[in-house]
Amino acid sequence: MTSSDKNTDNIISDGSYVLVVLNEHKRWVTKVESGKQFHCHKGFIEFDEVIGKPYGIRIFTSKSTAVSIYKPLQIDFLSKISHSSQIIYPKDAGLILLYGDIKPGSRVIETGTGSGGLTSILASYVRPNGHIYSYENREQAFKTSTNNIKKLGLNDAITLKLQDAIEGFDEEDVDAIVLDLASPEEIIPHAYSSLRSSGTVSIFIPTYNQIERTYHELKEYDFGDIICFETIKRELQLKTNAIRPQTRIIGHTGFLIFARKRTKMVQK
Repeated sequence: MTSSDKNTDNIISDGSYVLVVLNEHKRWVTKVESGKQFHCHKGFIEFDEVIGKPYGIRIFTSKSTAVSIYKPLQIDFLSKISHSSQIIYPKDAGLILLYGDIKPGSRVIETGTGSGGLTSILASYVRPNGHIYSYENREQAFKTSTNNIKKLGLNDAITLKLQDAIEGFDEEDVDAIVLDLASPEEIIPHAYSSLRSSGTVSIFIPTYNQIERTYHELKEYDFGDIICFETIKRELQLKTNAIRPQTRIIGHTGFLIFARKRTKMVQK
């Protein structure tokens, strides 16, 4: 065992989560519990056989099929959470983090929460000293996101609010605001009021006509450095002597608008 393997953060323990990978299509996130087993169509493994071992090991199931045991990534958890509305895909979430300048210590307002997928991504990046204030006006979505965030253990970095953002935000002088709701242009005035000077607003919207309305409102409230993207991701099929694009792709998911808060011009 190497020195890095001796690090307790890299050791599978009773109660920790693991990612069990059979192949590119069959992968499961499961909780390790002493005395119990993990079952799939290729047999089962005893959790007691992996407790105390480093993440990244390979082990055989009861049917002599090899599986790999990894430490789950954030994206692995998010792919397994329940959701009641469209989720933000990783290709869009990555741009929101970068162009929104969301980093450790950032204070961020988000609306709407939905399933809590993007909320969880944002929280994992602002920790340990930052915080996410997430607004949702649908009770069922609020309940779903509350349960998902509890499962992911991110309660300390997130404050969920069953509250309509159209009424305004409680927080002031935040570093960034992320809008993912049907009429983001209606929230622009509140976003301007709650952002610090030079703070960022990131807006996810699915249609062209929403871009027009939102852009007009951003200009009206003197936001600057406005840009808009559509990102298309194409995965490759990885097979020996047959590497090519996958026949199915996730095409249009939405457009992203980014802008910065400006303050009044200083008079000479």
